[in-house]
Amino acid sequence: MKITSIKAYQVDLPLKEGRYSWSNGNFVEVFDSTVVAVETDAGITGYGECCPLGSAYLPAYALGVRSGLMELAPSVIRLDPRALDVLNRAMDESLRGHPYIKAAIDVACWDILGQATGLPVYQLLGGKAQDDIQLYRAISQIEPKAMAANVAGYRDEGYTKFQLKVGADADSDIERIRLSAAEMRPGDVLVADANTGWTMHEAARVVNAVRDVDVYIEQPCPTYEECLVTRRRTTLPFVLDEVIGGVGDLTRGLADGAMDVINLKISKVGGLTKARLMRDLCVQSGIPMTIEDTWGGDIVTATIAHLAQSTPEEFSFSATDFNSYGTVDIAEGAPKRVNGTMKASDAPGLGVTPIMAALGDPVLVV
Repeated sequence: MKITSIKAYQVDLPLKEGRYSWSNGNFVEVFDSTVVAVETDAGITGYGECCPLGSAYLPAYALGVRSGLMELAPSVIRLDPRALDVLNRAMDESLRGHPYIKAAIDVACWDILGQATGLPVYQLLGGKAQDDIQLYRAISQIEPKAMAANVAGYRDEGYTKFQLKVGADADSDIERIRLSAAEMRPGDVLVADANTGWTMHEAARVVNAVRDVDVYIEQPCPTYEECLVTRRRTTLPFVLDEVIGGVGDLTRGLADGAMDVINLKISKVGGLTKARLMRDLCVQSGIPMTIEDTWGGDIVTATIAHLAQSTPEEFSFSATDFNSYGTVDIAEGAPKRVNGTMKASDAPGLGVTPIMAALGDPVLVV
């Protein structure tokens, strides 16, 4: 089997809430996502999706996905999409870095492998390790009282894990955490995610002020070194996200005891092939993970579900159902939230069928 063509589609994903806000005044109202179709001479087409969280979150942006694909796609034409390690080496040799550009091609090839073998992707990633994937809900950064009220509203939708978007000034963030913590019920989990938004002195103030609260502290500062200083100042459980970009970052964090949990974003690390490696290393090292991505629609959500479904429950801290945040469906067969959980499809591959009317005409054909 050989890859014969790469196509890319641009889709807008408006938000139900109208705006998603996080640290340092950043926000997005309509996400710009890229869907990639990998076509083969066997008549099988696989699909992947990459949707950066704006342009000021990670070293990734929506136009960069599509311009990078123009550069990268010719190097994978005529390769066997089922030979995933060979494919990834070829992509890394033809384009240094930029893992997010490679992610959608990698995911689409996992979709092809599943279709070719008649197996769901979760089976190829190690088998069904849990039945119901627990989801978290991100609480967009607004006024503290309104954020606490949103916790109650999302609990009514079945969520029990809540990620507060903090990373503003220390005083308002302390209020956000305390008010939202007061809304927690037995079994609920609260995470305060600063998304790199605090300086070290602000992080020190916050973790000291909420030391009596049952809350996880996530990615307080921009750099690994600053986060490690904050980690050593608090006994609260600690999550790293933005600074874990690959196996090297992960092994460094493990050696330093820098975190209790990581957020494993599939496109940030380059796709399912590399995410699986990091997942397995975390399992062997006793580190739970939130399985997620930067953002996306139905195809991203399906990809998350397959990796999470194949992750042992005790190491699956939570996952994300991004398709429930938006107003546009781009594929049939994607997981849907049921009482705060989701499941991956049992159909071959990712188990999704793109809605071509929603994708429109391709913006790139190679």
